[in-house]
Amino acid sequence: MSLNFTTYTNQLANLMVQQVTDPNFVTFQPGCIDYAEQRMYRELDLQVSRVVDATSALSSGIRNFTLPTAIGIYTVVEQINVITPVTAFSSNGTRNPLTPITKEYLDFAWPIATANTGVPVYYAPINNTTYVVGPSPDQAYHVEVIGTQRPAPLSASNSSTFLTQFLPDVFMAASMIFATAYQRDFGAQVDDPARAASWESQYTKLMQSANIEELRKRFLGPGWQAMQPSPIATPPRV
Repeated sequence: MSLNFTTYTNQLANLMVQQVTDPNFVTFQPGCIDYAEQRMYRELDLQVSRVVDATSALSSGIRNFTLPTAIGIYTVVEQINVITPVTAFSSNGTRNPLTPITKEYLDFAWPIATANTGVPVYYAPINNTTYVVGPSPDQAYHVEVIGTQRPAPLSASNSSTFLTQFLPDVFMAASMIFATAYQRDFGAQVDDPARAASWESQYTKLMQSANIEELRKRFLGPGWQAMQPSPIATPPRV
């Protein structure tokens, strides 16, 4: 059964034997949600976290490019496309995928940013928001960035997320790992030393099946298909 903010809060309080109106629980809950979401988003390569933003453009003669933030902040950049001709957008232009490479190579190949300009071919990160392209653009081409961003967190104003709708069991298990620390049951010198380990074990088992399902969505299953792995298939799909 999927969860929303209210049902999640009630189930979490029930498992912790807490009152949902307890001021300490109210203070604790946002941190619990953040722990569960951040851990799951890092450990699962979810399709729902992928976005395409084509709202920005390069500057003529300038090799530095700042990632767009119209949709959100990128966690991982997977692909950058330069759109040609310069008057075109992603909806009607030609995509020119850039090849990732090291900044050192770009510095060596194009040491003078304003010399030998053209349609960029390569890109490299400088930091988490700025990239450098090479050669420097000869015109202000529009750019399409594809990558992952953190979805909006669960809250009273955002009552459901992909995690609560499709992975409620894993989300609850991850939350309870954090809850055991809050209730001082995280370590050997506690009243119930096995509690945290038990929830961690349950979370790990649930994550394995969730990860398989997510990989199948992108045809990363056996034989690069969207099929469930079969332990008895002979010969195995390759």
